[in-house]
Amino acid sequence: MKIQEDTSDIFESENDADKASKTTLVSRNITVMGRRTSVRLEPEMWAALREIASREVCTSHDICTLIAMRKNCDTSLTAAIRVFLMLYFRAACSEDGHQRAGHGNFEYMKRRARISEEFDSYFANGKRRFAANVDKPFSAGTMQGSGRSGASGISEEVSRAQA
Repeated sequence: MKIQEDTSDIFESENDADKASKTTLVSRNITVMGRRTSVRLEPEMWAALREIASREVCTSHDICTLIAMRKNCDTSLTAAIRVFLMLYFRAACSEDGHQRAGHGNFEYMKRRARISEEFDSYFANGKRRFAANVDKPFSAGTMQGSGRSGASGISEEVSRAQA
């Protein structure tokens, strides 16, 4: 698995005028449960979908069919695909990978995004808006480090963070 050690290109594609075409939506036909449908996603999302299909030894159509079968009926297929992509890669991330990617320093992130100091007033200046225990790994179905699952665990975490 290729791990991207320099994440600066994440922000560069959004800022460079010559790369503006990378942020436009691309419409493609996919087959979901035997029916052809059109989906509009960013090129990076299409690339991530192809990468997952390659890793899982299936087609993008298979992945989209799986997503369509499991998504909430009130959620669009496009939104469900984006959420699936994020959750797939989030499940694969590790603390070591975050360190190699240079994560964990918001000031460094702002520099990579080319945000000048004149906009510092828009940020919390190092203050966390929500308390998160970064020492404990995230586990599916629970708030990070809380040991609680479901909505009650979430509301308790938010209440504690606001206190």
